[in-house]
Amino acid sequence: MKEQIKQILNIQKCALLSVWAAPILLAVLYETGTFQKGVYEGNAQMEYIFQSVSILLTISLIPFALRMFNLSLVKRIKELPLQQALKSYRIWSDVRLALLFVPAILGVSFYYLTMNTTNLFCACMALIATLFCIPSESRIKNELDLQEDINE
Repeated sequence: MKEQIKQILNIQKCALLSVWAAPILLAVLYETGTFQKGVYEGNAQMEYIFQSVSILLTISLIPFALRMFNLSLVKRIKELPLQQALKSYRIWSDVRLALLFVPAILGVSFYYLTMNTTNLFCACMALIATLFCIPSESRIKNELDLQEDINE
């Protein structure tokens, strides 16, 4: 079991790092001129659409991702046998990070397309929300109600 928890922990750390690395890489690509920035700057209609999409995704997906994981943990994962619970925990953790990834990457993209800082703020909120998902061995054991002395 310890090896499985460590494996889940490594996968979750890589996923969290990827969620942070992708928007940073995208920003670097825009800043270096690889992607053209400001394509829709001054286009009020596109700015409004991008800003609305960014805000709606942010205010809907952040609470949904954080609450959905908690509900699935309480109602479903804890009732499964240990092996299935660990597998399900990993899958739901990945889903939670994916839901937070969407407003982060779109917010950065929309910011560089319109140069409207509202989109950047939305991306930052999504990235800050991922800090509530930082994996640790003690967190996994707490969330799955596992005893500290189990060494299978």
